[in-house]
Amino acid sequence: MSYRKRTALMLAAALAGSVVLTAASAAHADVVDVNYQCQTPIGPKGAVSPIDIKAVEKGSGYRLTMSFEKGVSSSPVELGKGAMNPSAQIRLGGADSGTLTVSGPANSAAIPANTPIKINDLSGTYTPKKTGQVTFTAGVLTIKALGTTTTCTPQNSPKPSLTLDVQGASGGTDSDSGTSSASGTASGDELPRTGPIDSALALGTLGGTVLLAGAAGVLWLTRRGTRSTN
Repeated sequence: MSYRKRTALMLAAALAGSVVLTAASAAHADVVDVNYQCQTPIGPKGAVSPIDIKAVEKGSGYRLTMSFEKGVSSSPVELGKGAMNPSAQIRLGGADSGTLTVSGPANSAAIPANTPIKINDLSGTYTPKKTGQVTFTAGVLTIKALGTTTTCTPQNSPKPSLTLDVQGASGGTDSDSGTSSASGTASGDELPRTGPIDSALALGTLGGTVLLAGAAGVLWLTRRGTRSTN
């Protein structure tokens, strides 16, 4: 294999590696056990459910999905199909503050009496406006069914289920003023806009440019040295 081909392959590998490493460090997710204590129409109930929060870039923001691995609370009577409607708050931290409301579909099948209520995935859109690291932590869960409302509050101070490094369109920081934006209802300061993949590609491209510039110098010196010996 020629020197030029070997150099090109090494540059491509270095560029790909820088993109992968940067993307990996831009987001971090954990499945976190949340101890929900619920105030129901018939008295207090509680359960621990592992909570997973994921984010996918969508337009100028992120589509967040909150998943419950176990059921919480229960009903003394059967809940027929479509009788239960869940929603929840996700608390924002780090470069942002306030809450983001996520919601999901009603139950697609009947829920027997006195059995844990399985919550479908809840989702919402988060639109950041400032640059910084934002955390997303499970907040209050609300279950509406048969004209009643059950409120479930985390009691174990859960840690964040998701951390994102985000970049605002104007390059603002967490010291800039703003208001938070999301689907449903939201409160607090508003955050950044572009996502981790964009940042990774930008940094990877910059790294690739530097590497290519260095390689060009090496090739030029090699050619010059070869000519001088002729």
